[in-house]
Amino acid sequence: MAKKVTGKKGCKIELSREISAELEKTLDDLTLFDDDLMGKVFDGNTEATELLLQIILERKDFRIIRVKGQVEFRSPYAKGRTIRLDILATGEDGTEFNVEVQRNTKGSHIRRARYHQSMIDARLLKRNQDFQELKDTYVIFICQHDKFKQNKPVYHVDKTIRETGKNFDDGAHVIYVNGGYRGDDDFGKLAHDFNCKNPELIYYKPLADGVRHIKGTEKGRGNMCEAFERLAEKVADERAEQVTKQVTRQMTNKYLEAIMKSGKISLAEALDMFDITGKDREMYEKQFAEY
Repeated sequence: MAKKVTGKKGCKIELSREISAELEKTLDDLTLFDDDLMGKVFDGNTEATELLLQIILERKDFRIIRVKGQVEFRSPYAKGRTIRLDILATGEDGTEFNVEVQRNTKGSHIRRARYHQSMIDARLLKRNQDFQELKDTYVIFICQHDKFKQNKPVYHVDKTIRETGKNFDDGAHVIYVNGGYRGDDDFGKLAHDFNCKNPELIYYKPLADGVRHIKGTEKGRGNMCEAFERLAEKVADERAEQVTKQVTRQMTNKYLEAIMKSGKISLAEALDMFDITGKDREMYEKQFAEY
């Protein structure tokens, strides 16, 4: 049965079986580098989150007591920027972990890490608490690309005192993971798993189980309905834009044809009148060349 979806521009379209099948395929093609899937897999999943962080931090001496996916932090300022965290986890010692997946370099800009850290820190101290009580925070970007192009599996961003060369450990940690890394170690397996569409081919069981639940069960696929709705809205908006362009082009064709038949002005003057430039101008020049 076809499904009706309303796009953001208010255009209602009826999704055909082909489009519905396209949406289903889109879900099948998702990997853990898609934040919608990643957020669902890790939401409430302390086992998978512990595994992820133990690999990235290369330590096994901590436990995660709470983890949420797709957490929104609103700016305290009316026009301030809101952020949505892919994963926000809390360790048993109070350490906060924010993990983000990024497909492109713009999304992993180094100043974004600073902004995320500031938004997290602002919520960690209660009134009259001393600053030294501020818990450690980790902002971790798992990038599909090699952020710093040095073919390292992971990059730790540490602060130092310039004049002494000693570490300046204020408890704020930033880490970039190279999702393009290929190796036989834990980082290589983790990068493989984040790029993998098929849960049966994922190395780490907690990750495989999470992806399998979302992709392979009716309940899991149903939990992705919000992402599906956003995708369907995008399809609706694209179709609406296509229709608008088609109607506009048809009207322009009619007007140009009428003007050219009148013989009152040249084609160049008509195109200038309609402010038609670039490739569209070249197309109309060919189309009305006989005039």
